[in-house]
Amino acid sequence: MTRVSLRHGAINLSQGFPDYNPPKELLDAAKAEMDTDHHQYAITWGAPPLRQALAEKLTKFTGMACDPEQNLIITCGATEAMMVAIMTVCDPGDKVGMFSPFYENYSADAILTGCQPVHVNLQPPFYNFDPAELRRIFADGLKAFVLCNPSNPCGKVFTRAELQQIAVLAAEFDVWIITDEVYEHIVFAPHQHVYFSTLPGMAERTIMCSSLSKTFAITGWRLGYVFAAPKVVAQGRKVHDFLTVGAAAPLQHAVVAGLKLPPTYYDQLAREYADRRAILLGYLDKTGLTYTTPQGAYFVMIDVSPFGYANDIEFAHWMTKEIGVAPVPGSVFFAVPEHRYIRLNFAKKDTTLHAAGERLLKLKRG
Repeated sequence: MTRVSLRHGAINLSQGFPDYNPPKELLDAAKAEMDTDHHQYAITWGAPPLRQALAEKLTKFTGMACDPEQNLIITCGATEAMMVAIMTVCDPGDKVGMFSPFYENYSADAILTGCQPVHVNLQPPFYNFDPAELRRIFADGLKAFVLCNPSNPCGKVFTRAELQQIAVLAAEFDVWIITDEVYEHIVFAPHQHVYFSTLPGMAERTIMCSSLSKTFAITGWRLGYVFAAPKVVAQGRKVHDFLTVGAAAPLQHAVVAGLKLPPTYYDQLAREYADRRAILLGYLDKTGLTYTTPQGAYFVMIDVSPFGYANDIEFAHWMTKEIGVAPVPGSVFFAVPEHRYIRLNFAKKDTTLHAAGERLLKLKRG
């Protein structure tokens, strides 16, 4: 859809990347790194200063001890972190569970590792799961379950009670939980992010995958990580070595400046995204379209079935060309045929969102 957007000169609210720069501290650090000698391979599982700074940050926010020498792998984005996690604990033929709708890489990751993806439905518009269906999937021989929280694409923030239901099943059926927590700091009140590994008994069976991309608006830097128990990390480092060798060395050193920003940075980040959400949802309210208010992350799912198109892909292409705003067809996120939805992202400047909003008003339902 980014390519379609470029072709039609549309405002791109499809692919989830910001249109503004990272904090100045990171830009200055990246420029300074060009004058250092950090231009060859770093230690494959991460430059020591980055692992040290990240361990301190994780300890602060999770309350869990994090040893930079035993608990971390620096990866080429959370995309590689997820592949490392699945390949570390799963063998070909194993079943990997996940909620649907899901970030589309998860099924692909399972398939590429020779595993079978299986899905548990989250029911729109609130994207709640059926505990009986979840138990049935866990009982059917799962090796691992992928949990995105806050969720892309639907913006759901799982409650502690919901996470505890998953934890009980993980312990009962001996299932690894692989979490994608890249939107951990983009959560809207009154919702709160709960790190799955902090739940009782879950630290040893949780593999946390995350990145610095969303927190610092550096999606192009490709810096992610795995946070897990030492026995998992020891094996995961071997997988990582053969996948990518390592992330960009100078950028690993530069991003330390971001991790040293004060706690107020994260508070401001959440407020800024809440403001951006309010701008986009305000325009959607004027259109009369039905959407699910995101509890976290920076996406909103919108029901476009009233327009009567045969499917969401056809609608998305029409909307990009005729309305001038590019969405993602929602069907790519579902394991079952579902063509009612599109996804927009609001990780954009206020001016971009207002410009897109004015165009979206052309979708107004009478």
